[in-house]
Amino acid sequence: MRTILKGGRIVNEGRTYDGEVVIEDDHILTICETNDFPESSVDRTIDVSGCFVFPGLIDDHVHFREPGLTEKADMESESRAAAAGGVTSFFDMPNTVPQTTTLEALDEKFALAAAKSHVNYSFFFGATNDNAHLFKELDVHRIPGIKLFMGSSTGNMLVDCDEALDRIFSEARLPLMAHCEDTAIINRNMAHFKETLHTDDPDVRLHPLIRSEEACLQSTQKAIELAVKHEARLHIAHITTASELELIPANSLQTITAEATVGHLFFSLTDYERLGTRIKVNPAIKSFRDCQALREGLMDGRISVVGTDHAPHLLSQKEGGAARAASGMPMIQFSLVAMLELVDDGVLTLERLVELMAHNPARLFEVRERGFLRPGYKADLVVVRPDSPWTVTQDVIESKCKWSPMEGHTFRWRVEQTFCNGHLIYNNGVVDPASRGEAIAFR
Repeated sequence: MRTILKGGRIVNEGRTYDGEVVIEDDHILTICETNDFPESSVDRTIDVSGCFVFPGLIDDHVHFREPGLTEKADMESESRAAAAGGVTSFFDMPNTVPQTTTLEALDEKFALAAAKSHVNYSFFFGATNDNAHLFKELDVHRIPGIKLFMGSSTGNMLVDCDEALDRIFSEARLPLMAHCEDTAIINRNMAHFKETLHTDDPDVRLHPLIRSEEACLQSTQKAIELAVKHEARLHIAHITTASELELIPANSLQTITAEATVGHLFFSLTDYERLGTRIKVNPAIKSFRDCQALREGLMDGRISVVGTDHAPHLLSQKEGGAARAASGMPMIQFSLVAMLELVDDGVLTLERLVELMAHNPARLFEVRERGFLRPGYKADLVVVRPDSPWTVTQDVIESKCKWSPMEGHTFRWRVEQTFCNGHLIYNNGVVDPASRGEAIAFR
């Protein structure tokens, strides 16, 4: 089966140009800049005139909630949202029930995804205080890395024992993706606001003062020190502050790198007034100055990857304040169009967007044959149309929780089509229910 995408503008590997993409079965056959590939030799022609063609996005940071938390989300619903947003591959986090901290739990997730996921998938293995001995048994060709919660109260996954941290950094053969917040500082801040305000649940507007800049900075400094000491490969998840960003080397994909999330790039402190706990996440969305620094980091090379930290909850679980409301928000369906809005605003270029959301995740985690438009690579592509305004309403939300902090927002770009392994899985508002992704291969 050969398909040709004609009339579009290709954005790939630092260039934007007119061209055709020819797909044969599950891979890219060729890319023609001359627009003269013979249509007689293809089975299907798709006119993408007026659109841009990108590599399918790789989201390095999602929480699809399965197994164990499927009242909020599951692999079918959230991979459907991914397809609608132009995301063709995802790496899921280990804080499910059971947690992905054993080889058996990891195998279970792969089996679930093979049966249910519309797009390509892999899973981080979770580090704990006492499971570093399992690292040597992990298949480096099967998973992207190891997730380390250096400041989290999620189950028993918090690792704050110095001996355990040393062991994890010294024994990890895979990249370590670290959630960096200092729990002692967070607990002290929470206790202060509860006592001074005479409440068990401080207002959500205090969330960035509780999960503070200091809490992030101290933990990030410690992670970097450990990575340097043990020559470990460190990827800092969802960086949120200007001060942390000063610690990150620019344009280095082999030592210490940073991820920014769409939420932290799109929202800042003043948005709590409007959206309340809908934008309560950990680490907290912080000041406009921090948001601006993150945006600058997109272009100067200190931020290497943009992910979502897609983390659905039921709206009932988002009730309350800084203590009671659940942290996390669904973002994967709107990540690309939100970042394209930042392109329109002059924050970054189209070419850099593709690098941050497709090329660099593939480079950083050594993904095989994905993340680029190249002959022989898997045919993961997304077609987007500019100047096509639409407003987010509940009926267009694919995530199982059926809400988004983007509700009511009018985007200027539209995802028209998503191809995954050569298959048209999303086409102008419709996800193919029979589509299934593949396990991602690495290294």
